[in-house]
Amino acid sequence: MPQHVPDNALNNSPLGKTQQYSEQYNPSLLYGVSRDLGRGPLGLTDNLPFTGVDIWNVYELSWLDPTGRPVAAMAELRVPVDSPCLIESKSMKLYFNSLNMTSFKDFLQVQEVISKDLSNCALAPVKVEIRESHRENIILADPLGICIDQCPFNELHAEPCPKVLTCGEEKRSEILFSRLFRSRCPVTGQPDWATLIVEYTGPVIRPDSLLEYVVSYRRHQAFHEACVEQMFLDIRQHCRPQKLQVTARFTRRGGIDINPVRSTHVDTWTNLRTPFQ
Repeated sequence: MPQHVPDNALNNSPLGKTQQYSEQYNPSLLYGVSRDLGRGPLGLTDNLPFTGVDIWNVYELSWLDPTGRPVAAMAELRVPVDSPCLIESKSMKLYFNSLNMTSFKDFLQVQEVISKDLSNCALAPVKVEIRESHRENIILADPLGICIDQCPFNELHAEPCPKVLTCGEEKRSEILFSRLFRSRCPVTGQPDWATLIVEYTGPVIRPDSLLEYVVSYRRHQAFHEACVEQMFLDIRQHCRPQKLQVTARFTRRGGIDINPVRSTHVDTWTNLRTPFQ
């Protein structure tokens, strides 16, 4: 069974420590981390002010068919925003590697096994879709909207600084994005890179203030999901949009990328890869 790390026990868990790769299927490698670890400091309770999903792409999925022939595939995972736990990314990598030398009957069996294991870890239903890699039609594209990365830059802050966010009196609907988002893993301290996309309707957000805010995460240590939730709350509070959606398309680690979406409204949340992914 997957293991769960309490929100106060990261330092005593195996996360961030050297571990051996398993030669056989091993769901106990999965670690669920309470979302309260990131949501508690933000004052978030069960009544979440957003909807959304965490979209994971697994590019290095492989197992053996009944004859022992390796099968190569890709998987899209969707973890619901209201799941009690997020799945720690290194444990996900170790889990998927444990499938490499294990024999399964067909794609459907693999999909069912992965969905069951990840759902047990997240404590909520996780949707899994497996695709054969050689049939996958992947479109790489920049986000729609305006890139803010060349806006005037004012100051580099040591921690997330929402007070720099400012708006004008005019109202509009637009999409702003930046390729300059960087945060740090709370377990290892390693950098995490993402394209940050803000789609909103409301008072016009000054692009230079949004850029200054995005870059203020550069030393911040938090899980991907918690960063996006904090940004959603800060933009909603300081800019007061009628509609808001914040998405971070993180670059891959160990053949896996994570893409949290937090929104005021329900959407299909298309899984579109950026060139940096």
